[in-house]
Amino acid sequence: MTEVLKETNFDFLGPKFTGKVRDVYSQKDRLILVTTDRHSSFDRIIAHIPWKGQVLNQISAFWFEKTKDIVPNHLLAIPDPNVTVGKKCTLIPVEAVVRGYLTGVTDTSIWTRYGKGKRDFGNVVLPDGMKKNQKLPHPLFDPTTKEDTHDRAISLNEMVAEGLVTAKLLGQIEKTAIALFARGEKIAKSHGLILVDTKYEFGTDENRKLILIDEIHTPDSSRFWQIDSYAERFVAGEEPKYFDKEFLRLWFKENCDPYKDATLPEAPKELVEELSRRYIQMYEQITGDKFVPGETPVIPRIERNLIPYAI
Repeated sequence: MTEVLKETNFDFLGPKFTGKVRDVYSQKDRLILVTTDRHSSFDRIIAHIPWKGQVLNQISAFWFEKTKDIVPNHLLAIPDPNVTVGKKCTLIPVEAVVRGYLTGVTDTSIWTRYGKGKRDFGNVVLPDGMKKNQKLPHPLFDPTTKEDTHDRAISLNEMVAEGLVTAKLLGQIEKTAIALFARGEKIAKSHGLILVDTKYEFGTDENRKLILIDEIHTPDSSRFWQIDSYAERFVAGEEPKYFDKEFLRLWFKENCDPYKDATLPEAPKELVEELSRRYIQMYEQITGDKFVPGETPVIPRIERNLIPYAI
């Protein structure tokens, strides 16, 4: 089976923080972000998907280049297919969620809240009678808090009142997020995709300038639908054709208690390979480029490419 990148331990890069997908090494004025193949759900790692890390890292690099005229981003270098070197910024504790369609199934989704009677979403007041998966009158800025446990849906006024961000900076984040989403919609459409919703993370640099950080418009941070069948399926009341990761999650729900079991069963090889294929397919459709797998073995390659960043 194809080699997977589960974790890294590069002591020569400095102290490491382990996130859900990324190993982040902190240096004086920069971060070394290694995107692994870890796949998380149920607040834990459930599998390792071949090439997922490279796909996510290179899709973000694609979008950072396409949007750098809208807002500066943290990208300093891509020394390896799985690695981004980013400018160290002060994190703003806000997830800048932008939604273009009335959809979702979770408690915090816009469709769920609409179904419970909510109509006022800050910069958009929605009419009665809308249907699931319908396009919104214009993109909706629908931020949440960024917290260690679970993010909270919160109004713009509450964010300012709680001291998470100033009104001026929040206004700048909203304007920037909407512009990024519009650019994403335009490019995605040219590649046969609908950018449905997404989230952005921002920080500020030493001059308090707004900087786009983390990732942008990846299959993990965003929802994409296929544009060619959307209208027909919407009229028929069918779900749009989309990038589906749910089948692996459902397998775990059917074969164990993923929230309580101390040890999880190993994900079936055929499901892991299928999800890997779908990530690669999304890379190629989003970027328009053929996916070229990085050289293996992976760990020695990354270590070799990161030697110049040793401290």
